[in-house]
Parts: sequence; structure tokens; C-alpha cells
Amino acid sequence: MGFTPLAGTRAPVRVWTDPYTIEAQAARQLRNISSLPWVQGVAVMPDVHFGKGATVGSVIAMRQAVSPAAVGVDIGCGMSAVRTSLTAADLPDDLGPLRTAIEAAIPVGFAMRADAVDPRRVRGLEQGGWDEFWRRFATLDRKVAQLETRAQRQLGTLGGGNHFVEVCLEQGGPDEGRVWLMLHSGSRNIGKELAERHMAVARGLPHNVDLPDRDLAVFLAGTPEMDAYRRDLWWAQEYARRNRAVMLALLCGVVRDEFPQVGYDEPISCHHNYVAEESYDGVEVLVTRKGAIRAGRGDLGIIPGSMGTGSYIVRGRGNLDAYCSASHGAGRRMSRGQAKRTYSTADLAAQTAGVECRKDAGVVDEIPGAYKDITQVMAQQEDLVEVVAHLKQVVCVKG
Repeated sequence: MGFTPLAGTRAPVRVWTDPYTIEAQAARQLRNISSLPWVQGVAVMPDVHFGKGATVGSVIAMRQAVSPAAVGVDIGCGMSAVRTSLTAADLPDDLGPLRTAIEAAIPVGFAMRADAVDPRRVRGLEQGGWDEFWRRFATLDRKVAQLETRAQRQLGTLGGGNHFVEVCLEQGGPDEGRVWLMLHSGSRNIGKELAERHMAVARGLPHNVDLPDRDLAVFLAGTPEMDAYRRDLWWAQEYARRNRAVMLALLCGVVRDEFPQVGYDEPISCHHNYVAEESYDGVEVLVTRKGAIRAGRGDLGIIPGSMGTGSYIVRGRGNLDAYCSASHGAGRRMSRGQAKRTYSTADLAAQTAGVECRKDAGVVDEIPGAYKDITQVMAQQEDLVEVVAHLKQVVCVKG
């Protein structure tokens, strides 16, 4: 469909949805971020909605600056998926035991492991520089030093909210019925702690005094504060990536125990809350994707819907107007509180019919009706990505 410019902005704000459908709070955030002198431009994804400081579903290119709020608190949050050799015919009629086995292998919600998982003992993760990775913990913000044990025990855990583990079936095409494994998680508590500490530091810097929203406070290149943030940011992004890799290996192990004949393709993994150094029109910029994936030409990505509507494996088209980006999912259309007031557990059961998942009051806020229509979201970004596979979940594990 192409983009529509958002009116009343300093830097260009290109929108891949009807600007009039953007909630007023989110539109105000987009205009605020575009007013910052360091901003080169903003690309707004069709799943856009209000967030802290910066909108979720926004891609912000800055020159010599970065705003921690434009990354988000769950640094490195993203998706991983792998296609298996199994088909729907291999799965049992009762998927309850498979879901139970997954929940036993991967702690969910606030749960941590009793002991830190040693990735070198997890099949498929024997290599990877784990010792060097953990040694770098000592270089992080000194105020998080006491969290090292917690960070190690949370490695390979899902978390709560909109994080999930799923078993999916491919829809249509020559591989209809092929089984995929998919998960969504991030840097857990450690990324949140680092993000909030750096946001507090940024708000106190003199150049951020007159911002339209103090939550948009930025770090400037060449300063100690920027160097410290970039160092901690890299570690948290890598922690999130490794967290997903551990969980995916554990998930593959669970499925292998149930189906010894299973084979796996090469996994797909992508961040959707992160910072990258990129160049557009000859200008070097720091691109923050908060609720957006990189969709450079040929890049494989994952765009999930809600817990009852399915997901998409996509290939990027490299659209420069969007800073080579695409949406990270369906995007919420109502807050968690509103969802709980609007829907019941009976509604949840009806909207997740056919999916082996929780259907209790604890996950009503994740009901499909609380999210935008993923089909419409995909239609609005046909110039950003092409669909490789359409998946529908049959098992969904929530935190």
C-alpha cells in the first residue's frame, strides 16, 4: 500500500497504516520524537500503538544520538522459529502432554531455573563463546552486578506477558501441514534493569532539559554516557539472542524426545527491540526498532499474530523509505486492563478454539480480540515484506 506522511512533523514520519487510525497518544509521541534535532526520519509500522516515551511499532533513525526509550525496556526482545520434518499427521490427537512437556523444560512467567543452565550441555549449543560472554558481565553498569546469578538462572526462560512458545502448522502451499516451532522472548529482567538505569541517566543530562517528553532523553555520540549505554545494550541484545537460542534448543529436545525421527532446518531469529548502525542516503545513522524487525532485501523475519490467529515467516524487500523494516506482530488495539474488562474466559476459550493452551483468567489480556487483525497488518506492508509461510498454532505456551 505504500506509506502516508504524518502531518505536522519536523523530520519526515512515514506511516504504513491510515494515520487517522493511530491513537491520539501514539500520534503525539510520533510528532514529539520527530521534533528532536538528531532525528533523520521515522517509519511507522501498521502495528503501531502507544508506548513509553516512543511508540511501539516505530523505526527511528538518529544522527549521532540514540534514545533508550526508542529501544524499549525489553532490550533484544524478538522471535525465533525453526521448520521441522514433521507434518500434522505425525502429531497425536491430544496435544496436552506435549504442551506439559514444553512447560516442564522451559520455565515461564516469573519462574527461574534452580541452577544456571550450561548451554554447552544443551544439544546444538556446544559452541558459542559462552565463557567470554559471561566475563563481559563484569563490564556492565555496576548497579546490576548483584544480578549476575539471576541473569544466569533466567537464561533459557520465557517470561510472561506476550511472550510465548508455539507449535505451528504451515498453511497452504506445497508444504501445507508442515510443523514449525516458534518462540517469542527477550532479555528478561536483566535487560529491563539496564534499560531503566540508562533511561534515568539520560533524563538527567543537560541537553535533554527542554525536550517535549523527558522519556525521549537521548545519549550523544562521543560521550561516556553513550559509550556505557552502547556497551550494556550490546550485551543485553546478545543475552536475549542467546536466551532464545537456549530455549529453542530445549524445545527441539522436547520434540525430539516425542518424535525421535524429527529433523530440523536452519533456525530463523530476529530482534524487534534493538539498535543497529546503518546508512541511508549516504548518512550514517543509529536505527532503533521498537516493535519492528529488519526487513532488508532477502532478510528472513518472523511476524506473529496473537495466541489464536497464526503467524508469518517473511522475506524483506529492502524498502529504504521504511529503513528496511517491517512490523513485529499484530500490535495491541487495547490495553491489558481494557482487555480484562472487555473479555471473559469464555471469550478466550472461543477465540482460541482448536489451540492447546491456557484458557484461564491469567491470560485473558492476551486474547486475540485485544490485538489488531494480523491479516490486515500484513496487507498494509506488502511493499515491505513478502510472505514465505503462513503458520497457525496448535500449541501455545504462555507465561
